This record gives sequence, C-alpha cells and structure tokens, in this order.
Amino acid sequence: MEKIKVKFSNGSEILYDKGITFSEILDRSFSDLKDKAIAAKINGELVDLDEKLLYECLLEFITPDSPEGEKIFWHSTSHIMAGAVKDLFPEVKLGIGPAIEEGFYYDFDRDTPFSLEDLEKIEKRMNEIVKNDFPFQRRKLPKSEALMLFKKENETYKIEIISELEEDTVTLYEHDRFIDLCRGPHLLSTGMIKSFKLIKVAGAYWRGSEKNRMLQRIYGISYPTEQKLKLYLEKIEKAKERDHRKLGKELELYSFYEEAGAGLVFWHPKGAVIRKTIEDFWIKEHQMAGYELVYTPHIAKLELWKKSGHTDFYAEYMYQSIRAEDEEYQLKPMNCPFHMLIYQSKIRSYRDLPFKLAELGTVYRYERSGVLHGLMRVRSITQDDAHIFCSPEQLEDEVIKLLDFTLHLLKSFGFSDYQIYLATRPEKFIGETKDWDKATDTLKIALKKHQLEYNMDEAGGAFYGPKIDLHIKDALGRPWQCTTIQFDFNLPERFDLTYVGEDGKPHRPFIIHRALLGALERFFGVLIEHYAGAFPLWLSPVQVVVMPITSEIKNYARKVADLLLKKGLRVKLDDRSEKINYRIREAEIQKIPYMFIVGKREEKENKVSVRKHRKGDLGTFELDEIVSQLTKEIEDKTTGL
Repeated sequence: MEKIKVKFSNGSEILYDKGITFSEILDRSFSDLKDKAIAAKINGELVDLDEKLLYECLLEFITPDSPEGEKIFWHSTSHIMAGAVKDLFPEVKLGIGPAIEEGFYYDFDRDTPFSLEDLEKIEKRMNEIVKNDFPFQRRKLPKSEALMLFKKENETYKIEIISELEEDTVTLYEHDRFIDLCRGPHLLSTGMIKSFKLIKVAGAYWRGSEKNRMLQRIYGISYPTEQKLKLYLEKIEKAKERDHRKLGKELELYSFYEEAGAGLVFWHPKGAVIRKTIEDFWIKEHQMAGYELVYTPHIAKLELWKKSGHTDFYAEYMYQSIRAEDEEYQLKPMNCPFHMLIYQSKIRSYRDLPFKLAELGTVYRYERSGVLHGLMRVRSITQDDAHIFCSPEQLEDEVIKLLDFTLHLLKSFGFSDYQIYLATRPEKFIGETKDWDKATDTLKIALKKHQLEYNMDEAGGAFYGPKIDLHIKDALGRPWQCTTIQFDFNLPERFDLTYVGEDGKPHRPFIIHRALLGALERFFGVLIEHYAGAFPLWLSPVQVVVMPITSEIKNYARKVADLLLKKGLRVKLDDRSEKINYRIREAEIQKIPYMFIVGKREEKENKVSVRKHRKGDLGTFELDEIVSQLTKEIEDKTTGL
C-alpha cells in the first residue's frame, strides 16, 4: 500500500495509507478531536472529513469554535432546515441558504407566508432529521445532469444558478431525500447538530433586486451545545432592547419618511446634536493630526466617474445620471475622485508630502430596498473620508501614525475590543507587485508595532490595493465593520498623479484611502446599540435636566440652568407642574445622564441635589464643584461602560 506523508501545523509528520479518509486519520491519531472536528483543511482548502487522502499535504482539523467551523456548522443546518421545509411544503421552490455573520438563512418561494406555527412545525421536522443522523453525502455531476435533476423537480432558481456556472461539473449534497446545489464542505451527518432555533421570517428579493420576485427568508441559529444556544438567545433578547431602530424612535433621534424616500435619514434635534458633537470632535482631531479639511460637490460630470473607473466597477450602486445643458451629471457614490482633482490642482513637491485631505462627505448609493436596515444600510451616506498622499520613504511612518490615530479615535467613543483582518493581493490586480508587497508589509509592521492580533484574508484585497479592515466589538461582543485603511494603486494611475522628487523628476505617490468611523449613519446606529441609548455625557444631547420640586423654586432652577448653559453644558429646564417623581421617571426613560433637583434647602444653600441615570441619588453638591466634575467627565470622554 502506497504511503503518503501528512504534515501538521505543530511541525509533526506522519505517514498514512493512500486513500484513508480524514475521519479515519482523526480516529487513529487525534482521539481528543474525534468528537469536536467537523471538517478538514488540506493545504489551506476546506474539505469534508470523509474525503480521501490522495497526495502529500498540510492537514488541519476544523472545529465549530473557529470562524470557519461556525460557517460549516451553520450552513449544514440551513440544509437540514431546507429539507424539513420541502418535506412539509413540497410546493416550495428553493432559493439559497448560506451561513451569515451569526447563523444562517434560507430563501423560499412560497405563495402563502410562513407563520409562527409553520416555524414550529419546521423545527419539529428538523429535530426528526437530526435524530435520524442521516449522512451528508457529496455528489459530483456533469452540469447537464444537474440541470436535468433540478428541472425534474421544477427548481427554477437552482436551474438559473447552474446555467450561469462556468464549470463543467456541479457539486451537490444530499441527506435523507433532500438534495441541494452546494460547494461544501458539510458535517459528516445531521446528528452532529445538537441545538438550533429558527429566529424569524423576512422578505427578500431574489438576488437582492426589487425587479425579481419577493422570497421568504427564514433565519436560524445552531450550536453544538444547548448552553451555547441559550447564551445566544439571551444575547438576542438583550439586542432587541438595544435595537437602534426602536431606541431611535423612543429617544426622538432620527426617522425615515416614505414620502421622502427609503434609506434617507432625517436627523431630529437630539440626533443632530450628537452628530454635530461627533463631527466637531472629528474635525478637531484631524486638524491636530495634520489633515486639511475640504468640502466637495455632491454631483459631478459623468465623465469624471468614467475616468475614475466607477462606471466600470461600481455602476450597480450608482443612481442614474442627470442631464443638464447637453451634459450628463452623476450623484457622487465616492469622494475619492474629488480629492484627486484637488491634489492635481498644482504641481506637488516631495516637500509637500505627506499631503492629507479629510472630508465628512455625503455620498449617494443605490442600495436595494430589500437590504435597507435602519441606520446600518442607507442610501445617503456621510463618510469620514481622508486620503494620504505620501512618498515610499514616508509610508511606514504614516501607516503607523494612522493606526495610532485610529485606535485613539475609537477609544474616545468607548471601543477598545476589535476583530482585525489584513486583506492581501487578489488574483486579478492592478499596479506593480513590488508596490503591493511594500504596502502589505507596511500594514503588517503597523499592526505588529501596536501589538494587535489580526486574521489574514488571503487574496481578499480589492483589485486596487491591500487593506486593513477593523471591526469594533460593542457591549454585547458583536463585531461591526468600522475602519478601513486601504491602499489605492488605481486612482494615481487614472489621474496621472505625480510629485517632484529630490532628483527633480516626477514620481507616483502612494495613496492611503481611509475611513475610520466608516459611515456616520452606521456608526451612530452602532453607538446607540453599544450604549443602549444611554450615551456618555460628552455625547448626550441633553446632559443635565434641572427640576424644581415646587413652582416656588422655579426662579432658582432657571438660575441654575442659565449658569450651566454659560459653562457650555447642554441643559433642559423641566419646571412643569407634574409631580417630581413623574419627571424623574421621564428623565430616566429619556436616558439623560444627570438630574439636578432643587428645593428650598438647595436654594438657601446655593446647591443642587444630583441624581445620575441608572445609579440614583449622588448627594448634594456646590454648583461650582459639580460643574467642575461634569466638565472633567466631558473632557476625559468617560464612557461609563
């Protein structure tokens, strides 16, 4: 029997018989992983455990605890759910069922909406499938045979997908009587899924386009243990209470209006105060970091977007052009080309570099109505954009400073826990390999210097440059896409950007395109959920509410409120005739950080009684003393988390 050498990540090497399955290797050499591993990775490629060893390889076993393992676990569960739906509702047509950031979904075409009772039936049938422990069997068919198979079942969406595939063969997975188009890998059998829950049903257009039929999307979650599922469901309940859509309405922060158009945010006075506070802080910090502030138009000639390449690579997210005086204009989907024009406005010398342009620029993107989601996915987006133009010699220093600046900015908003990804050169790219390598190495050096752990996203970079993606984790531990630090080798070429070097010759600058908060709308939504609407003092739209206990103290209450206003605090005077306990409860509901309550004793002693949101009575303070404390809390940007 031919022997094949298998290497492992710990450096060990073992010989196995050719044709042995990876599951058998588990049994023979890794008994401690036998009940945990759900897939294998050979030379970086994920495969099923029942695949056979055919050549020398580097082997790694995947467990559900890893990000890759979670996706396999969730995707396998989506197949079980789809099988259960087809058993119960044979007339249903299948869409797609991927794993997502947390859990999975499957899209179904059914005339009658799924009810809560239907979900219970589906869960019951899924339990039966799990209990029967059906094996997941991988099949490979010629494309023509796969088309015939799904035509026989009248699965029109599967036929559409297969017809568009370039491959001559198609991979399918089967369990029980259910068969689905899928690349895999999957679990060995349905019995490996111990705990699951169907979460909700929502509408979703086929392929995200409102021109297509609306399908029903069933969302679910699954875990290897009941305890993990319980913890997740508890987190979901907490997340419901923090939902920015719910709190945005209750706290009167923002709204959307159908008569104005979907995905367009209206900032109410309180929300506008928070946004202005964020913007003022952002501008001040950027100016201190050497950036120069610019403002650019919301519209430009279509020719500019052709020159930048957006009409080639971004057309599906761009609104239709507008015609004026025989010329076509386009709402901007990006700020980048405008910054290139500003750089180009005069001859630049190496002495002018680094040249840093920053803008809180509003862009417009045609997001399909099916994917719009509160502040997290909108059509009018204010990006905290900036471009750093620098020489190769300045690159390392600038990226290190940029990452330092990023961490400082995010920490000021209360974020210090991250998931970081470094995306490298894809198969198709523009620019010189040496420039890509230099840029990628620079990103690695900056991450190492800041002692930040990161995941490699091999070949995951855009065609125009490598990047760092930083996901911030909120108070519930949920990651949110936030910061992107992106090299761009596309625009310098398209706009023929140069600077005059010390040698008197033209040189191409490196461009770092970065958005640290991302979209202000999305970032604001994350802030709402992170703080559950109880913003830290420096961000709160109303920082202090002053309440006289009785109408006799109104004048003193007004005097206190006026003093706080002069000190720069955002103050509300609540001198209504309502009982004090009612007003206190209302201030708590509105999540106002501090309440100053004044009665005859406070007036006589020129003091205030202070209550803090969620903490209650703090005692009586001299006015100067408490104002000094609040001022320091604002300056320190204390988060309270």
